[in-house]
Amino acid sequence: MKSESASFITLIAADDHGVVCRGLNALLSSEQDLKMLATALGGRQAVALCEELSPDVVLMDIVMPDMDGIEATKRIKRSSPHTHIVILTSVETEQTVVEATQAGALSYLLKDTDPDELVAAIRAAARGESTLSPRIATLLMTAMSRRHSERPFHEELSDREMQVLLLLAQGLSNVLIAEKLGIGEKTVKSHVSNILSKLYLTDRTQATAYAWRHRLLTQ
Repeated sequence: MKSESASFITLIAADDHGVVCRGLNALLSSEQDLKMLATALGGRQAVALCEELSPDVVLMDIVMPDMDGIEATKRIKRSSPHTHIVILTSVETEQTVVEATQAGALSYLLKDTDPDELVAAIRAAARGESTLSPRIATLLMTAMSRRHSERPFHEELSDREMQVLLLLAQGLSNVLIAEKLGIGEKTVKSHVSNILSKLYLTDRTQATAYAWRHRLLTQ
């Protein structure tokens, strides 16, 4: 259970290079609204720490020996759906970017990201807003163009995410969606973030347009 003050954005960093974790600790320690709860040297440890500490944001590397960042992201989003994942890696392939997004990662940054931009991305993630490094945005746009004619993006949604999308498209607020589905408002917010990531959209208006364009409300 979360014990930190609501004024803090709580974080966990997962990277198998200790020097990276120490560097992130040093960088973020000067930010009064950010609180590093723990660091993990692998994906399995990151999953366990998230189950224990329920952070707001995880900074997640991709390549780790015991469990990669994509699998760890999937497990964290299942066990702690409100936790937002910011990928922070040197890997920049189209397949990895798509897989990370589909796993539930909200943002994807490269390790050469400017420190101020990283801090801004963490704060944006805590609000459920996505940030992409410019080269990653280009890869994602390429992937979107290629896959547009192959398989509708909404087929990647879970049953619950589809329910939320349909209610969202009918104009319901997060509060009303939560009441209708019998779940918490924070969980709804997390589902909306996942929906936007999987559909490669940026806001609720685009999600509503997507649902109507694909005639999802009439199926």
